[in-house]
Amino acid sequence: MSGPLEGIRVVDLTTMISGPIATRILADQGADVIKVEAPGTGDLVRAMGSGRDGLSATFVLANRNKRSVVLDLKQSEGLAALLRLVESADVFVQNFRPGKADALGLSEPALRERAPGLVYVSISGFGEQGPYAGKRVYDPVIQALSGLADVQSDRDTGRPRMMRLIIPDKLTALASAQAISAALVARERSGVGQHVRLAMLDATLEFMWPEAMAAHTFTGRSSKGRPQLAQDLIFQTADGYMTAGAVSDAEWRALAHVAGHPEWLEDERFATAAGRVLHADARLALMAEAFRSRATGEWLVELDAAGVPCAPVLRREDLASHPQIEANDVLVEHEHPVAGAVREPRPAARFERTPSGLRMPAPGLGEHSDPVLAEAGYSPDEIRELREAGVTA
Repeated sequence: MSGPLEGIRVVDLTTMISGPIATRILADQGADVIKVEAPGTGDLVRAMGSGRDGLSATFVLANRNKRSVVLDLKQSEGLAALLRLVESADVFVQNFRPGKADALGLSEPALRERAPGLVYVSISGFGEQGPYAGKRVYDPVIQALSGLADVQSDRDTGRPRMMRLIIPDKLTALASAQAISAALVARERSGVGQHVRLAMLDATLEFMWPEAMAAHTFTGRSSKGRPQLAQDLIFQTADGYMTAGAVSDAEWRALAHVAGHPEWLEDERFATAAGRVLHADARLALMAEAFRSRATGEWLVELDAAGVPCAPVLRREDLASHPQIEANDVLVEHEHPVAGAVREPRPAARFERTPSGLRMPAPGLGEHSDPVLAEAGYSPDEIRELREAGVTA
């Protein structure tokens, strides 16, 4: 068995981050993901950012377990080949700007004629209507428009700041993978496919809302937002950095005693969980002053023993050797045929009966064009003719 989605075929026309990571999750779980790329450069992420031998680390991580086919969809023969691939597909995923798929002849109704049970997935930045629907979009644009940059505002100056991770892209990927799985379950029950639409802005707002927008949830009343310091739980110690937090009364009592400041328990501002949030700035300042006095390791031993949630702040170069990460075999190493030795995280979900995992490294551009086209019914001579015409590579 190679994963819970074994037997599911996905035709993937997505590029960049949100779509490719969504389909990589499906591929990790056993789906046969056919990545259709344009001649020449293919997915632009292949060459973006740090990499080795012309292959970026981001592409390697976002496209493992897939097969790559080159098709020039601007040529009628390329479009015809894609439509033949769709006939055997369960899922079709595209992240063109709204309207472009239709212009190419790849609308949901057109593909459903070829594959009546198809789950057709459209991923966009802003959705298919509204003043922003046709705008080009990258992750920072969504961070700005969603309020995520405002959440990260500098506590002293109030200047909004971007996250240093492409959070909206990856949130959309997770939402997309889950939605596709749900649509497949619905099809299994009803026998009917459907069109699934996702927008990066929508996925980011849904993710942020529970705490970032708490002050704006109950309408018709004014509410004070969470202090800007509420999530700044990094404390400097005598030899590094750590985090520690106390939500329940029991955890707060334990933390105060370990820190050697039982007088914190007499402070009315911190007597309740709500008060500790409301007065987070004062509380965290006291904690920060206390934690500077001893080394991280000493604090962690005592805080752990007292039942206070805590951890060291690891540097990225220390992740691979941390005992918790080693104990769960989170990171795997393998040899990529182009990039050489690669270290990456295994799929997060572990299935007892249908294990997912690394079956194939990220493909070279057009690496699987011949076998995939042969599976679609093309003869060797026909494939050679397509290659000579520049339709495939």
